[in-house]
Amino acid sequence: MKLYKNLVNSVAATVQEIFIKNRYADKALEKVFKQNPQWGSRDRRFVAEGVYDIVRNFRLYSELADSQTNFWFITAVWLVVKKVEIPDWQEFKHVDVPYILAHQESLKTNVPLYESYPDWLWELGCNELGEETWLKQAVAMNEQASVFLRVNALKTNKQKLSEALLADKIETSSVENVENALRLSKRENVFQTKTFKEGWFEVQDAGSQLISEFLDPKTNDLVIDACAGAGGKSLHLSALMKNKGKVISLDIEAWKLEELKKRAKRAGASNIETRVIEPDQTINKLHNKATKLLLDVPCSGLGVLKRNPDAKWKLTAETIERTKKIQESILSDYSKMLSTGGLMVYSTCSILPSENQHQVSTFLNNNANFELLKDSTLLPSEGFDGFYMALLKKTS
Repeated sequence: MKLYKNLVNSVAATVQEIFIKNRYADKALEKVFKQNPQWGSRDRRFVAEGVYDIVRNFRLYSELADSQTNFWFITAVWLVVKKVEIPDWQEFKHVDVPYILAHQESLKTNVPLYESYPDWLWELGCNELGEETWLKQAVAMNEQASVFLRVNALKTNKQKLSEALLADKIETSSVENVENALRLSKRENVFQTKTFKEGWFEVQDAGSQLISEFLDPKTNDLVIDACAGAGGKSLHLSALMKNKGKVISLDIEAWKLEELKKRAKRAGASNIETRVIEPDQTINKLHNKATKLLLDVPCSGLGVLKRNPDAKWKLTAETIERTKKIQESILSDYSKMLSTGGLMVYSTCSILPSENQHQVSTFLNNNANFELLKDSTLLPSEGFDGFYMALLKKTS
C-alpha cells in the first residue's frame, strides 16, 4: 500500500478534531470530505477506515504511542499495528516498529486496555452481563459494522432493488430472517444512487428493522412512534402498514421531524403525521388513542458502538444513570397514549439489562394493567447491532 502524506495527515487531523474538539466522528469525517471534494472513493475509504479504527482502539494506540495528544504518532502506531510499511518521512523518523509490536504483545494481559475500553465501562459491562458475555460483546463491538439497507416495500422489492444496485456495480446479499434487509458486500456511497434518490431504500441496521416488525402494525392501526427522531422506524412502520392507517411521529426536536418529512416524501409514505412534543399538551391529548405504540427510548447506545465508536469515550456513568431516569419517565408517561387492548414495544439500542429488562420489570410492577407478551435481545456478537425489544399489552 502506497501512503500519501495528505491522506495520513487528514486521518491524524480528523482524530484530533474528535478528541480535542469533541466532535462526533461522522461529523468530523463529513467535514474533511467536504474540504477535499477531489478525493476518490479509495482515498475516502482510507481516511474513514483509519479514523474509525483509531477511535475504536484509541486507548491501546495512545498507550503504544505514549501520548494522547500526538495524533501523528498515534496514526503511525495504527499503521504499524495494521502491518503497513512506514515511509521514510520526517514525521515518522522516531517510529520504532519492533518496540511498538513487542509492547502491543505485552499489553494483552490488560484486557480493558488491549480492547480499548474505559475501566469504568468494562467493569459495568462485566457486572451487568457477566465477564464472558461482556468480553464477547466488547470484542465484537470493535469490529467494523456491516452496512444494511431496508428495502422500501412501498416502491419496490428485494430482487428489483438488488438488480438495480448491481447495475451500479453495488453488490448486496439477502439477510436471513429480516424480511426487507439487504447487506452491502462492501462499503459504498449508496446515497448518490438513483434508487436512493427515488426512495427505494433507507440505510438501516437489520437489527433495527426487527423492532418495527416486532410491533407488527396492521393497515387499520393508529400507531404512535413516540421518540421518532428523524424517522427511520416511522418510515418502516408506514411501509409495513402499506401506507394505510395512521402513524403519528412525535419528538421533542422539530428539526428532526422536518428531516422525517423530507424522507417520507422521498419514500412515498403519506400516512405519517409529525407533531413536536409540547410539555403537558401533546401526550395528554393522545391519551388512550394508539392501538400500537413504539417507545424507542433514549439510551446509552452501547449496542451500536460498532457504528459509533466515539461514544465509548464520550459516555460517562453519570450520563447512563440520567438516561435510565428518562427511560423510566417515558415508559410511565407515554404508555398512557395506548388504548385498552393495544400493544406497545419498548426498545433500546443498549445491551445493558439495567436499561432493558429491569426497566420493563419496574414498569410492570407499577402498572398492573400491562402484561409482557415477549421480549428479545440482539447482541453485537450475533452480527447486527445490539438491541432490546419488549412487547407489552395494555389489558385494562
